[in-house]
Amino acid sequence: MASREEIIAQLTAAGPFELAEDTSAGYPIRIYKNAPASFRQVLEGARTFGDRTFSIYGEETLTFAQHHAQVAALAHHLLERGVKKGDRVAIGMRNYPEWSIAFWASQSIGAIVVALNAWWTAAELGYALEDSAPAALIIDGERLERLRGVIGRPGIKAVVVTRRGHAGAGGVDFAEVVAGGPVELPEAEVGPADLATILYTSGTTGNPKGAMATQRNHMTNLMNTLLAGTVARVTAGLPAEADPAAPQSGVLQTFPFFHIGGLTGLYLSVATGAKVAMMYKWAPADAVQLIEAHGLSAVSGVPIVVRQLLETAQVMGADMSSLIGVTSGGAPVPPDLIRRIGDQFQAKAAPGNGYGLTETTSAIITNGGADYLARPDSIGRAVVTADVRIVDDTGADVPRGQIGELWIRGPNVIPGYWKNPEATEAAFGGGWFRSGDLGYVDEEGFHHVVDRMKDVIIRGGENVYCAEVEAALLEQPKVRDAAVVGLPHPELGEEVAAVIQVDPVDEVPSTAEALRAALSERLARFKIPTSIRLTTGELPRTATGKILKRELRSGYF
Repeated sequence: MASREEIIAQLTAAGPFELAEDTSAGYPIRIYKNAPASFRQVLEGARTFGDRTFSIYGEETLTFAQHHAQVAALAHHLLERGVKKGDRVAIGMRNYPEWSIAFWASQSIGAIVVALNAWWTAAELGYALEDSAPAALIIDGERLERLRGVIGRPGIKAVVVTRRGHAGAGGVDFAEVVAGGPVELPEAEVGPADLATILYTSGTTGNPKGAMATQRNHMTNLMNTLLAGTVARVTAGLPAEADPAAPQSGVLQTFPFFHIGGLTGLYLSVATGAKVAMMYKWAPADAVQLIEAHGLSAVSGVPIVVRQLLETAQVMGADMSSLIGVTSGGAPVPPDLIRRIGDQFQAKAAPGNGYGLTETTSAIITNGGADYLARPDSIGRAVVTADVRIVDDTGADVPRGQIGELWIRGPNVIPGYWKNPEATEAAFGGGWFRSGDLGYVDEEGFHHVVDRMKDVIIRGGENVYCAEVEAALLEQPKVRDAAVVGLPHPELGEEVAAVIQVDPVDEVPSTAEALRAALSERLARFKIPTSIRLTTGELPRTATGKILKRELRSGYF
């Protein structure tokens, strides 16, 4: 049987995944010769799925044909209001079906989608609108209430409101726009170099930056994901092309659409004809019921979401046999979670992990299936279009096994930050994106991430990587969640501290001591937390599932 490398070489030599060299940026990168030119082309191709179920939200369903008709009606409405190619369209809402319709309508006319974080405060939403200056705003009632003071600002030509609110003066209700409108897309030319999205970073050190991605960035991500699925099929002894007569696949959407992980899941589903189950908010029991009721075949989410899903399914005794893929990402994935996926599904559901950032248009290093079960502490190998370097403080490559910063280059790396040339030069200057993540490559070519550069704790001259300590804590039976932070220390510089979510216990002090004792069998003494805070409540997280370590420092220490 051919090796994985041989299979990839065959698939990328000719056919839909054929690679070509592009030097337009002044250095060579590998691109997919036959990739779709744009989201518009992907949408037009999806018309063949017709009466297949497109989305599931509560008791509501949409077919692909209904979705396309509503997309076309909204696209015409935007054009009639003066929105044109290159204008920004801000979308601010939870994971409603309307989010998808708004996204594809904007893409079909060449507008740039500004994805607003649905968890933002009025001030944060206002900053993003001020920064991106959208020509249109498509928003739900909850966000509308937060933005009443800025809706009427000059430059916004169209305001469309859906769910839990009404447009009122100056706007129009979403249902009115999509009812009985044109069912064919308006004419538009959209190409690979055109900007497609602006996704704002988390802004942990100031105002968030608008990461602007091109159509090619997203199409490369789509092709990378499709290639990974094809490689998995061929490796399993199946035909390279999926059987069109096979039952429709379905995905549980847990990432918010304003996150690159959620957006990737959305457009992958459209490209492959899969149905998408959406949730108003994350609720593990509801998620389990959705998987059972609709026979969903895949789920992806941050580690805490996947962990809660598995725990809840086990408690409920649910039938999760329809799942063939369980993917975690968006934060470091503890090895024990990968083993649990393998055990709970008797290795019938392939685990997967993708390492990537908004700036790399989702995953550029991936691990999955048997490789992941064998190496649960690795993020895997680079996708075929990406070049990855591990460099020291001077920018020189380090030997295998040595820790350095991950630098990334390829057609999935975005061109920069919206209206922020200084930040763009700092992160992307010289053609390589500086990830800010520390990691290494082992002798077999598998990548490992050990920590964010800014999160490394330097205790008495020794480097402590938070992800390593967190992974060791999560192996302990009473630990449900854990986060490690550095605290100032007068003599050592920093000390290692941990906030740990545990099951309810009677003897809190003895539990903390027991955890330290258990860690002593796995970690060097200087890595073991000297300060431990236990809680039975959930740790504070962002909308995309990342631990808010600033809140931990102020709230627990």
